[in-house]
Amino acid sequence: MTYVIGSPCIDVKDRACVDECPVDCIYEGKRTLYIQPDECIDCGACEPVCPVEAIYYEADLPDEEQPYLADNERFFADILEGRDAPVGSPGGASKIPVIGMDTRFVKTHPAA
Repeated sequence: MTYVIGSPCIDVKDRACVDECPVDCIYEGKRTLYIQPDECIDCGACEPVCPVEAIYYEADLPDEEQPYLADNERFFADILEGRDAPVGSPGGASKIPVIGMDTRFVKTHPAA
C-alpha cells in the first residue's frame, strides 16, 4: 500500500507534503505532485499537512479519485514523453531536477 495524490493538488502544488516527507518520495510534475510508490514508506506524514486534502492512503481513495492510483504509478513507469527513460525510482526527489511534465491524464484535467 502507498499514499496517492489526487485531483485537488492539480494546479495547486502547495509542497507542504514535500517538506514533511521523511524519505523524499514526492516528485513535482508540471501541474501536480506524485508519490513514488516504491519509495513511500506509508508513514502518513504527508497527509495531514496537505492544505487541499489531496493525499489519500491507497485503500481510502474515494471512488472519484481511483484513477489517480494508476496514474501516479504511470508517472514513474512510462509516461514521460520526450525522456529517454522512465523516472522509475531515483531514490529521492531532491536528487533530480523538477520533472516539469505530467501524465496525459493530468494534462487533460480541466484547469482550476
